Formats: sequence, C-alpha cells, structure tokens
Amino acid sequence: MLPDLSCTHALLLQGPAGPFFRRFADELRAAGIRVTKVNLHAGDAVFFRGPGVVPFRGTARQWPGFVRELIGERRIDALFLFGDCRPYHRRAIEVARELGVAVWAFEEGYLRPDYVTLEREGVNGHSTMPRDPELFRRMARELPEPDPPESPGPSLAPAAGYSIVNATAMTFFNRGYPHYEHHRDMHALRQAGSWLRSATRKVWYSVRERDLLDDLSGRRSVRYFFVPLQVHCDFQLLHSPYADVPDFIREVVATFADHAPEGDSLVLKHHPMDRAYREYGPLVRDLAERHGLGDRLVYVHDLHLPTLLKNARGTVTINSTVGLSSLHHGTPVKVMGTAVYDVPGLTHPGSLADFFRDPGTVDRELYEGFRRYVAHVNQANGNLYRRLPGRRHGTGMRWFRAPDPARAPTE
Repeated sequence: MLPDLSCTHALLLQGPAGPFFRRFADELRAAGIRVTKVNLHAGDAVFFRGPGVVPFRGTARQWPGFVRELIGERRIDALFLFGDCRPYHRRAIEVARELGVAVWAFEEGYLRPDYVTLEREGVNGHSTMPRDPELFRRMARELPEPDPPESPGPSLAPAAGYSIVNATAMTFFNRGYPHYEHHRDMHALRQAGSWLRSATRKVWYSVRERDLLDDLSGRRSVRYFFVPLQVHCDFQLLHSPYADVPDFIREVVATFADHAPEGDSLVLKHHPMDRAYREYGPLVRDLAERHGLGDRLVYVHDLHLPTLLKNARGTVTINSTVGLSSLHHGTPVKVMGTAVYDVPGLTHPGSLADFFRDPGTVDRELYEGFRRYVAHVNQANGNLYRRLPGRRHGTGMRWFRAPDPARAPTE
C-alpha cells in the first residue's frame, strides 16, 4: 500500500542504482499521481527513461534555480529522493521546504534485512521520529506484532550489477551531463581495480580469521566489546563529531585502554563494503602497541555478525543500524553520533568510559515498542534491488501508510 502521500504531482530525483525509482514511479502513476523525474547523469538515464523525464545539464550553482522553476511550472507538491545528504539533494530539499513542498526520503531499512525506509522530511540524523521512551513502551502494548517480512532473496548480485552499469555509464557516456559532480569517485576502471583488491583481501582474511570466531564465542564470550566500523564515505558520519573513521577508532581504543576491565577485549570489525577502499590494520597495530593492549585489541573483516553480537558484552557504534541489530540480540549499545534508536533507556546514557566499566542491560519492552513503532510507521517490506516473490509490477513492495511520526497512536 502506498504511503499517505496527499500529493498530485511528484518530483523524483536520484534513487539507488537500478530500476527501483522507475518501478516506484509506475506505482505513483497507478495511484493517479503525475510524475516528473530529473536525471542528473548518464547512469540515471540508463535506468529511468520515458515520459516525464527532465535532464539537468547545468552547473551545481544553477541547480537550486532549476529545481525552483521546475516545481513552480509543474505545480509539484512532493519531492522523493534516495539519501537526503547528497549535495544535490540537500539543495533541492532546501528549495522544496521554502516552497512548502513535502519531502520524502528513501534509505536502506532501519530494520534489517528485507525492509526499506521511507520517511517524511528526512532519514537517519535528519529523521523527525520521536525519542520518547514512554511512547515506545505504550507502543509495545498497543501495536500488533508486524507480519513476518517476506524475503526477495539475496540482493548482492543485482546491486553489484546495477552499480557496474551505473559506473560504466557515468565514466564513458556522460558527455550529455558535462557539469555533473558526483559525491563519490565513480570511475569504472578505478572501481574495478578497487574491487579486485577487495576480493583479494576477502580471501586473505577468510584464511587468517578461520579460528577466531570460535575463540570469540568461546573463551572470550561476553568478555569483549564489539565495534562495527562504518564505510569511510558514509554520509552518516555527518551526523557525528568525527571527520573520519580513524578519529572514531582512536577515541574508542584510548577510552577502552583507560577504563575497560583488564580481562576484556575490544573487537573492531571492518565494514565489508569498505574493504575495497580502506585498511586499518596498521593503525590498529600501532594503537595496540601505544596503549599496551596486545591481543586484547582485535581487528576482523568477515566474521559472522550475529554471532559477534550475541557474544559481545556491549557494542559501540557511531550510528550504524548494527546498533539496532545489537539491541535485538540483547547486547547493550553506546551511540557516539546521532541515531534514530538513541532513545533514553534504550541505549547507554552515560559516557563511553562509563559504558566500558558497566554497559548495563537491554530494556526488552522498550526495544520491542521501538521496533513495532518503526515497522508500522516508516518501514516497507521489500528490497531496493529485487522484487518480492510473485510481484511483477512496480517495486513489488507493500507500502505502509506513514503518518507524521509526532502523531503516534494515542490511548
């Protein structure tokens, strides 16, 4: 079911690489909503063609004026985009708000796997979701258990394929968009080299780490703190005090060395999507020596995430959705940035030093209320890269109605 959009003409900007936005536009049109899609580069044009497409070929300076004129001419009353921190999207959002146009942002699901997020005004650090623990406790009693999500199956292969097509188009066929500036390096040949390096590292670390999971789930079980590292160019870092991931690593390691019990370890896990671009091994070894941690500081790549979470004493994250997975497994969480789930009583309220000394426990009722609220308000069962089984039209997703998060169900 489509969200309660209350619009007549939707403007779509950039979606995830692939046909997701084209399929979503089909659903909007089927609901009687007119659609305009702006293509900013050749990759956009590959995946979204046909009526309603408007190419933008100007400079970044001309972009806000272009959006303003388009909204006025076509009487657009809703803006849809994937990722609300992309530079072009941020400028468009500013214009839309000035003109009273509703802003809807897609993102990977807060709940994983098999969900997609769609929120009014913004996602992650820009989310307008409430942070009231009493509201969520009430939701645990009032909201029904969500239906078990259907699984569309593995999405890594189609996502990789779409990314390759997108990068190839931008690298070799982007002459029609001469001024476009992407927020990341998308040169196809450099990307190919990076992912070849990633494959090599994956093989190397799978051999090197083959006995480590048994150690962490056995001898060191509940005697280590887990730190999931985020992708170095993740826009989530904008919602934190850190300029880059190494800054976060240095602070966490130093605080652990000064305040954690001597028998505890610290496990840093590299993000699998960052394996092609970053390697923190030298930094971790230097920090282990500097702080005298020895084998108490562990750096891993490909160990099974749920097993790591179940056996951890606590999880420290900037604002990754791994924090929600940690709470799901009953492992306390300390958030160092801004996260939608950083709710008083749900995550650790004290300092990082206090967390290492005593991480506390997870309030299951509060977590359950939060999970149900999110599932009913801004999560749709599905996938950005594959349709659910048996769905042949549109995105194949059953959309939940998404009211203003401030207007939660009342007694």
